[in-house]
Amino acid sequence: MARVKFTAARVRDFVCEPGRQQSFLWDSEAVGLALRVTTKGARSYVFQASLRDGREFRLTIGKQRDWDIAHARERARELQRLIDAGKDPREEKRATMEADRAAAEARRQAAQRDDVTVREAWGVYLEHLRTAISPKTKKPRSARYLADHEALASPGGEPRKRAKKGTKTTAGPLAVLMPLKLADLTAARVSAWLEVETAQRPTNAAHAYRLLKAFIRWSADHDDYAGIVSADAWQSAKVRGLVPQSKAKAGGALQREQLKSWFAAVRSLDNRVASAYLQATLITGARREEMASLKWTDLDFRWRSMTIADKVEGQRTIPLTPYLASVLDALPRRNEWVFSSPQAEDGKIAEPRFAHNRALAAAGLPHRTIHDLRRSLASLSEWCEVPTGITAQLQGHAPSALREKHYVRRPLDLLRLWHDRIEAWMLEQAGIEFDAAVQQTGALHAIK
Repeated sequence: MARVKFTAARVRDFVCEPGRQQSFLWDSEAVGLALRVTTKGARSYVFQASLRDGREFRLTIGKQRDWDIAHARERARELQRLIDAGKDPREEKRATMEADRAAAEARRQAAQRDDVTVREAWGVYLEHLRTAISPKTKKPRSARYLADHEALASPGGEPRKRAKKGTKTTAGPLAVLMPLKLADLTAARVSAWLEVETAQRPTNAAHAYRLLKAFIRWSADHDDYAGIVSADAWQSAKVRGLVPQSKAKAGGALQREQLKSWFAAVRSLDNRVASAYLQATLITGARREEMASLKWTDLDFRWRSMTIADKVEGQRTIPLTPYLASVLDALPRRNEWVFSSPQAEDGKIAEPRFAHNRALAAAGLPHRTIHDLRRSLASLSEWCEVPTGITAQLQGHAPSALREKHYVRRPLDLLRLWHDRIEAWMLEQAGIEFDAAVQQTGALHAIK
């Protein structure tokens, strides 16, 4: 191969020979360096050499317009030094390209991590909660637990389900944090957020802080978010000092002497379904939505039992007491729900609060919430000297002692003994005459 010393003029004037796809101009100053020109006019510097094992190869250095002669020569000499050291320049180039790609990907991921918002990470966190098993209960998270996360981070503005038409939900305490970058979730930012929320709604702020703390701790173990948020964002002394102390709601309960007025007013409601719902909630001590979600298939009139969708355990079976059985059996069977409502979108009772308020006003009783009826069962059952474990099992409360938790699980017939006693005592206080024996005989006759 003829070699010439590369000059700017020679490189500029060199063209591809007629009848050939490409031609080469070889440099005499740097061994293996050539200018390659194709018939289409592409011009680039290449390096050609032989490895120690005799294999020849050709490697492109770069386009001629991007490299001057001096730098092309220096690159050719670098490649020759690699060969002299027993290395294959092509492998070195591949390794460099892979390293460059890895570095670019690392930069892209770092930029993505810097840009990820709290809302985006919160969405991934919620998906994790929906599928993962709780380390505390060893069970999937309850629907109520997930709903709390959604509600406290909700931006608001949705129509309220349990209020007058036109009213909309307010933003949850965590909503203001959702648009922030995850990297901006610092102790100073969380402290400022807590100061505002605590002044407006301390109980919700304390609850939201606990959920936020769990979220930050989860993000520290997640591959995509690890290291973005400092643990100080939730555990610094300043932050923890601003968290309101959680206080149990004082709540209320019906008194023994109020039962007569309460039952009379509730039984006089023009809405039979609402009347039955309120009585059932008091007699069973069930949670609001547990009772509202009761289906006809959950009732066993023959063996006097009802299966309730428990928010903690998934479901629990409790006795169907005689008086309550007669009340429920008299309800219209419009659909699958025991407490049906033709006006509701899902076909079941949605807002019993209004009917209850009317009954309280008619009876001249102080305001009581639907949840207060649940509290009332726990309070009133003590008049019957019912063991606390019985009431707790009826209401779906977690066992409060080691023996209750691991050794005592009362069968349905034992629960029925005490539950019937509670109901009979309530009816006696309310002045309601009801013959349980007659009711049970009639029910069995109807089944046959």
